[in-house]
Amino acid sequence: MLTGQRVQEIARLHIDQWDAAERIIDWSKTKNGRPHAIPVPARAAELIQSVNVNEYGWFFPSAMDPSKPVSHGTIYSFMWRQRERGIIPVVTNRDLRRTWKTLAGKAGVPKEIRDRIQNHALQDVSSKVYDRWTYMPEKRAGMDKWSEFVSSLLKSIKRQIAA
Repeated sequence: MLTGQRVQEIARLHIDQWDAAERIIDWSKTKNGRPHAIPVPARAAELIQSVNVNEYGWFFPSAMDPSKPVSHGTIYSFMWRQRERGIIPVVTNRDLRRTWKTLAGKAGVPKEIRDRIQNHALQDVSSKVYDRWTYMPEKRAGMDKWSEFVSSLLKSIKRQIAA
C-alpha cells in the first residue's frame, strides 16, 4: 500500500531488486512485460529493511517452498479469511492500488507521475516509441509528497487515539 505497486510484484520482491542506499526497487520484468523502477517512501524502506531475507534472497518466501516467493493468491486467501472473521473490511488486492492512486492524487502527486509510479502502460506514440527518460526524479518527488501525506495521516490518527 505504501508503494502503490501490484501485490504480486511486492510479494515476489528479491534482494537483487532492492537498492537500500538509493531506496529504489527495480524490477527487470513486470506484469506488462516492461522493466520498472520506483523510489520508495522512507516508511516503506524501513519496513523492507526490517524483513529478514531468506537464504534464497526472498523477502516473502513461500511457506511450502522457501526457494520461491509467496504467491499473490496466498496473500489474497489470507485477506479473504480475515474478511470472513470480520477483522478487515471487504477489500481486494486491486483495491490497494486503487486507494493508493486516489490518495496519492489527494496528496498532490500529478496523475502522469502516479501512472508512471504504478507502471501503467502509456499508449501515446511519444511514450511508447520515443520517450526513454526514466522519470526517476519526478517519481521521487511524487513519492516524497506521498510520504509526507502518509506521515500526516498517521500523526492525525495518533492524536485521535490519544484524545
